[in-house]
Amino acid sequence: MSSAPNPAAHDRVLALARRVLEIEAEAVHALADQLGPEFVKAVDLILASSGRVIVSGVGKSGHIGRKFAATLASTGTPAYFVHAAEAAHGDLGMITANDVLIALSYSGSGEELLKIVPLVKRQGARLIAITGNPDSPLAREADVHLNGAVKEEACPLNLAPTASTTASLALSDALAVALLDARGFGADDFARSHPGGALGRRLLTHVSDVMRSGAAVPQVTEDALLADALMEMTRAGMGMTAIVDTDQLIVGIYTDGDLRRSLASGCNFTTARVADVMSRGPRTIHPEALAVEAAEMMETRRISQLLVADATGRLIGALNHHDLMLAKVI
Repeated sequence: MSSAPNPAAHDRVLALARRVLEIEAEAVHALADQLGPEFVKAVDLILASSGRVIVSGVGKSGHIGRKFAATLASTGTPAYFVHAAEAAHGDLGMITANDVLIALSYSGSGEELLKIVPLVKRQGARLIAITGNPDSPLAREADVHLNGAVKEEACPLNLAPTASTTASLALSDALAVALLDARGFGADDFARSHPGGALGRRLLTHVSDVMRSGAAVPQVTEDALLADALMEMTRAGMGMTAIVDTDQLIVGIYTDGDLRRSLASGCNFTTARVADVMSRGPRTIHPEALAVEAAEMMETRRISQLLVADATGRLIGALNHHDLMLAKVI
């Protein structure tokens, strides 16, 4: 049998949750004031390396390290994670003299990391330490030390790694983004690192990849009868037809919306010419544009179709919302 709701207990839950978020936010905010020349030195050290970045840690710091290595690898800095304990049992062979080891340990005195640091440095690899204690053994051994100290943990007992791991995660993100910017890593580079997901589709799919072309593009010349334009709309099933001149230059578009307006005005469909009722100067897009740009243009302009034109304004394709949905761009 369930117990009756306890408003006081609920209030305590919310108050505690808010306090956790406040403490962690304060911890991250304090890091901004702690950044200085050492952070710049860490960026320069990684940029100057001809090897890879190896991230290592144990426990909660190890979990942060895995995410850090993944973020680096996906933003232009080749990196991977090596567990400190596994490194002492053979994985140390993954680290070469050209690499940079980034060791994460809030105390800076973790036995597993301190055991491998001398061996790594003897090989010639450089060491960046992220700790909460600048006087720790790990910090003293490092070529560069980044201070991730926090005033308190968000845990009510001030024991469980909470604010400290959040600060470590934020500091590692700051380092990854600084490296991304320094390398000139752009959206196309990011897409190449993420080809399999929705993000990759959005950043790699161009209008030319999803547009209809050739006979699939409905079109009539500007001297065509409105009845002929309606037949072309029906044939192609795009809810519109392009209107072009004899040189294939786009002069207008006739859409379902225009059809409704023609019906409302009592237009004679057997005698009217499409040029008299079409929408002139329609929005167009280049085939090299990203498909997501086409989606954004449709959304902003509240239109359902787009004509694709080359640099001279000639019709070369068309697409609509359905085409973008099939390509999983929207």
